[in-house]
Amino acid sequence: MEIYQGIILGILQGLTEFLPVSSSGHLVLGQIYFNITENSLIFDISVHMGTLLAIFIVYFKDIQGILKSLVYYAGTRNTSGHETNLALAAAIVVGSVPTAIIGFSLKKFEDVLFTSSLLVGTMLIVTGGLLWVSRRYYRIEKGEQLTISRAFIIGIVQGIAVIPGISRSGSTIATGLFTGLERKTAARFSFLLSIPAILGAQMISVKDLVESGGHIDPATICGTIASFIVGLAALKLLLKLVNTGKFHLFAPYCWLAGILAIVSNFI
Repeated sequence: MEIYQGIILGILQGLTEFLPVSSSGHLVLGQIYFNITENSLIFDISVHMGTLLAIFIVYFKDIQGILKSLVYYAGTRNTSGHETNLALAAAIVVGSVPTAIIGFSLKKFEDVLFTSSLLVGTMLIVTGGLLWVSRRYYRIEKGEQLTISRAFIIGIVQGIAVIPGISRSGSTIATGLFTGLERKTAARFSFLLSIPAILGAQMISVKDLVESGGHIDPATICGTIASFIVGLAALKLLLKLVNTGKFHLFAPYCWLAGILAIVSNFI
């Protein structure tokens, strides 16, 4: 992989990891376009860690609060004053269970899932549909509470979003809105829930990488830096769009990208 290709793919990852247009789908299409096959695993791990760092920065206070509450509860068995953070931690754990189960189940099909532009295109069209329908749920002024059952449902959708072309952020935020969550709550939980999912997926990938061998080249380093910088800006932009009720405006792009991906499969 050339350095310029790594930077372009890193920028692509940074933009599409948070904007609701499917990062995995765009990375698959980008690697197919550049005809890249070597070192793809270590590159994918690295650029995902770059965007994960962006989540840590934006939600640092939330993450810090959850960790402090967990440490306090572990030492005292007392929930007083920490109920909100502990409830959020429980929701993340519950939501992560179906994500892990579905993710492991789909892993055996990764050779098919991550090489088909036809599948990516189809799933991008599905993502566009979810985003477009979600616009009807912006009218909720006071949302419902984040419950264990809602967290579980969102976790199921996050697991399905392993399929390239289905946007993880788009599908989970939309599902949060569908279940009655307020916009900020839906977006916040979506990205906090993504942390164990991304970390878990990358740990499995690292294991596979160690077994197969691999090294980090300059293109991977540059791509990772690009994914972090662009991802940080994209995450802040998405949160602004969700809060202003413009989340669904990405639907036409998903439809267009999906159609182009399907057409390219037959050219």
